[in-house]
Amino acid sequence: MVVYQVFTRLFGNRNTTNKPWGTIEENGVGKFNDFTDEALAGIREFGTTHIWYTGVPHHAVVRDYTAFGISNDDPDVVKGRAGSPYAVKDYYNVNPDLAEDPAKRLEEFKALVDRTHRQGMKVLIDIVPNHVARAYHSTTRPGVDFGADDDTSETYRRDNNFYYIIGESFRVPQGTVPLNGEKHLLADGTFDETPAKWTGNGSRLAQPNPDDWFETVKINYGVRPDGTHDFPALPDPLRGAAFGEHARFWKGKDVPDSWIKFRDIALHWLGFGVDGFRFDMAGMVPVEFWSYLNSSIKMKNPDAFCLAEIYNREQYRNFIELGLMDALYDKVDFYDTMKKIMQGHAPASDLLPIIESLGDIDPHMLHFLENHDEQRIASPGFAGTAAMGGPAMTVSALVGRGPTLLYFAQALGETADQDAGFGKATRTTIFDYWGLATLGRWANHGAYDGGLLTDAEKTLRQHYTTLLSFSANSDALKGEYMDLHRHNLAHAGNYSEKLFSFARWSAQSNVVVLASFDHTQTAEVGLRLPEELIQKWNLPDGTYRLENLFRNTPGSLVVENGRGAIRTTLAPLESQVYVFNHGTSR
Repeated sequence: MVVYQVFTRLFGNRNTTNKPWGTIEENGVGKFNDFTDEALAGIREFGTTHIWYTGVPHHAVVRDYTAFGISNDDPDVVKGRAGSPYAVKDYYNVNPDLAEDPAKRLEEFKALVDRTHRQGMKVLIDIVPNHVARAYHSTTRPGVDFGADDDTSETYRRDNNFYYIIGESFRVPQGTVPLNGEKHLLADGTFDETPAKWTGNGSRLAQPNPDDWFETVKINYGVRPDGTHDFPALPDPLRGAAFGEHARFWKGKDVPDSWIKFRDIALHWLGFGVDGFRFDMAGMVPVEFWSYLNSSIKMKNPDAFCLAEIYNREQYRNFIELGLMDALYDKVDFYDTMKKIMQGHAPASDLLPIIESLGDIDPHMLHFLENHDEQRIASPGFAGTAAMGGPAMTVSALVGRGPTLLYFAQALGETADQDAGFGKATRTTIFDYWGLATLGRWANHGAYDGGLLTDAEKTLRQHYTTLLSFSANSDALKGEYMDLHRHNLAHAGNYSEKLFSFARWSAQSNVVVLASFDHTQTAEVGLRLPEELIQKWNLPDGTYRLENLFRNTPGSLVVENGRGAIRTTLAPLESQVYVFNHGTSR
């Protein structure tokens, strides 16, 4: 799988005025309708199977939409002007900023879902079960809002949706300056919330700190303040069981009210045509809830894709085997280590124990080098050059059997080198109205043909499209893996910790991957393939022709005395992927 994450608000915006804290009128905003058939075809070139449209659910914004029956949001509890996509205000509608006609915003999003499907890709949106906006209120769906029936006289009750700080009112964090000090009718340093609620990141202070997720409130899943649980435990036989067995376990059981509300939200969007979800901060919600929710999702759509943002490696297997997640973020191990290698702070060998320790759950581990939370590769705070994404993405996309995530404009070398207001440089802002010049050059006035890209941007994008479409279609990547790095460190001349290599194969195809993380030095390498691998590939002595994914000139594998060697020259930051399909002439 290839998941293309796009920050929906920014994708179609061609206005690059980029005034910090700028309004929509000053800085512009992208729309659902900007994802034309031509734009979607360009996204599909990466081998994309799923598009994750980030920022779709209606979240708090500092803009007057009262003419459409939407209440105004208080800037004192909104981050930025455009608002955080993770402070959802109405789960049954979509961000009005993204529609040409806010009154028809759901129809416009449904048309985008349909266009995406026609282009052969599936649709993911965020669900944020851990928290909601402080002023959550759905105007779309009849029924009881989060917290509407809570007993606010107690800190905790199982069927309350929130936790309460009895006897205290919420106070805006000290030192926060909404809208950078701009005058606004509601920006008065206060927000009416009595009693105060726990903040989304778990803060139990009536006046959270400025670094807390003060714009959100924590959802109660039946976890008591002391950490004990007020819901049924999962029996061990359910570990690894099919979703139908999980659904049968939960049928008829009394569960906390918040579980039911989020189940209904997920089923609503599946009925709308959405094909799956990226679950924000999933690790902050109990695994029993995920068994309940994901089994409900899978009973409605067995092919729905469930992706969890989780940073607690001790819980990985629980979230897969009990929580029924299809994929988890491989950040704490793989991404964090790869970043150090890209920065020159760690040897390539540091990847090996990670690959080996996660082997049993490898098909479920999602690899990425950028997303909305992380620094752009080309930013000075990360690698300082987009070219480093070449070898790093080659390794990330081909080393495992799990999905790969590509962040929008990553393949164009986006640098995120400006402060947008609330959003700061090195990460593309998710809080402000902003425009990306790299995307504008690719969009080429709506042609989406890359006609205005620089030569370097064209070269980088071609690397990503070639690599990721190969990763989505190569039979070898469904099969086996063997490390070649250790063997070559021990036996190959001119092989160093600035290189990384491995083999992948299936019954139909063999692949050898060699990547250089060296910024400056060209490497003359005689890459060695051990006797064990040659035996697995059943290759007699001889010379075999290899296709080179990134070069027009083929390579050669020489097998002598049962051992193999590929002689090649690697330019700085070059990747080479050799493909040997069974039946290739010797």
